[in-house]
Amino acid sequence: MIDEQADPVVDDAADAAASVPDAAGEPAPPAPPAELSEAQLEALLFVAERPLTRREIATVAGVDRATVDARLGDLEVALADRGIRLVLSGDRVELVTAPDAGGLIARYVGADAIRLSPASLETLAIVAYRQPVTKSAVERIRGVDSDYTIRTLLHRRLVVELGRSEAPGRPFLYGTGFEFLERFGLTSLDELPPLEVDLAARLIQDDEIADRDAALGPPVDIEIEQVG
Repeated sequence: MIDEQADPVVDDAADAAASVPDAAGEPAPPAPPAELSEAQLEALLFVAERPLTRREIATVAGVDRATVDARLGDLEVALADRGIRLVLSGDRVELVTAPDAGGLIARYVGADAIRLSPASLETLAIVAYRQPVTKSAVERIRGVDSDYTIRTLLHRRLVVELGRSEAPGRPFLYGTGFEFLERFGLTSLDELPPLEVDLAARLIQDDEIADRDAALGPPVDIEIEQVG
């Protein structure tokens, strides 16, 4: 009678072969998939705890950027009428809940929608349309100090820091993040509604003032000696 159970010696040899260390002394990582399917991409974005860049997805999946872009396009179309949406912000992508499900989700988690003051909404609009923008530029447009308002928006992750300006003092540059897109039901900044003519003119005028101030540099105090 032939014993049909696996030979433990053979099994041990197979396990040992699977864990043969590489040149650095570490077990070789599993080979990436040869192709990235729409389902695999959806699963990866679902378990990710933060937005992923297209480059990160390509590296993990072992495919080129063109394949990633193609699967992102397929996934965006497939999720268009479902409870989960694909949001793209620059090079980063993330899965978010659909805007029309916001009320139901808020009731489930026991949290009301974040209410923004008129000052916060005004500041957020300026950041959204002018980004990347400095605090001083926001204050020039609003005509009031905006430090507290910007800090509040940063705390709520509706505004994020994008780096520093090359202007004197290297002030922070601000823009909108994924929380902003999800809150207002947008999949990208391209979906922002067009500005009214007078508002657009104000932003353009402020751009010109900022460019002029940057070119002139900080003001210089000059003492004039009176001749008696």
